[in-house]
Amino acid sequence: MTKPIRVLVADDHPIVREGIVSLITDQPDMIVVAEAEDGQSAIELFSQHQPDVTLMDLRMPNVSGSEAIARIRRDAPSARIIILTTYDGDEDIYRGLQAGAMSYLLKDVPRQELIGTIRTVYAGRKQISGVVAEKLIGRMESETISDRECEVLRLIAAGKNNREISQALKISEGTVKSHINSILHKFEVDDRTHAVVLALKRGIIGL
Repeated sequence: MTKPIRVLVADDHPIVREGIVSLITDQPDMIVVAEAEDGQSAIELFSQHQPDVTLMDLRMPNVSGSEAIARIRRDAPSARIIILTTYDGDEDIYRGLQAGAMSYLLKDVPRQELIGTIRTVYAGRKQISGVVAEKLIGRMESETISDRECEVLRLIAAGKNNREISQALKISEGTVKSHINSILHKFEVDDRTHAVVLALKRGIIGL
């Protein structure tokens, strides 16, 4: 008999994780070797078990999925990782794949597609759906939001006014206004509220 595909499942929702583990365990050619409840434990358990394939949620406590992937791949460049998440923003997709994931799946994916993707990635092949590829292309064609602009967006989302943002970032109110105008231009929106909504939808910032 060939050795089963050894899988690490990382998801911070116990019920979701239990369902994924049950689905994988039902496959005759797969076995779950470890379960992680956050990004930090995913990194540690990967190092301990060296799984063949890792299923990684994107937004988890302590360390995000994208950061966990990047840190795992830094020490194990050949790691085969699949993002399995509910978030479909173009920035989420871009960051996850840039970190080194070989596939990006949403949690409403049919079970057979999930199982098939695990086998495909185990074989060393990347698998990107048409929808994910289309959003990734859109992200590549859009204007990039700078790190400072992301900080401004997060503070706007937290309800801060320009004066409070300037104090938090130790920059002038004029500079804050300049960043906001740049954000509005790049997003092609007319006000701060729409900018925040779009940033949340795309995965540029999170609540």
